[in-house]
Amino acid sequence: MKYSYLFLFYFLIFTSCKKDIKIFENQKKIANTVLNNWHKAAAEANYKSYFDAMDTEAVFIGTDASENWTKPAFQKFSKPYFDKGKAWSFKVLERNMYLNKKTNFIWFDELLNTQMGICRGSGVLEKINDTWKIKHYVLSIAIPNEDVKAVINIKKEKDSLFLQKISTKINQ
Repeated sequence: MKYSYLFLFYFLIFTSCKKDIKIFENQKKIANTVLNNWHKAAAEANYKSYFDAMDTEAVFIGTDASENWTKPAFQKFSKPYFDKGKAWSFKVLERNMYLNKKTNFIWFDELLNTQMGICRGSGVLEKINDTWKIKHYVLSIAIPNEDVKAVINIKKEKDSLFLQKISTKINQ
């Protein structure tokens, strides 16, 4: 009798874990498709599809220190590129996704092949009314460690000007 309870206990744990893993993998697969379609929409200059994938409160952080866009500001900035039929094209080289236990948030990082060379993207998706929406995205240019010093020297002057501008803003 004791062994049958033990067997039942392990069986229930195993089947519930297996079910959780299946749910997690399914949600990751759906969110992965959302991100792939989002990048595809940019490559095809499909303004509506691109911005429909983003939540109304989404933030896009670009490669320039000044680029911390709300969705409406990013839409305004991006519209001329989409209207010309040339937005940007990011090809995913690898992506890592992590899902919280409630299965309503995913955070991810991705390595991208872009017109700027190799970049890194990272972000957060939230499941809203059974639909995954991009809440936050950060794009950065990947710089090989051995080239960092040269890049620092190249951007030193512009960084100095930006620091002056932002410190004035902060001290107001």
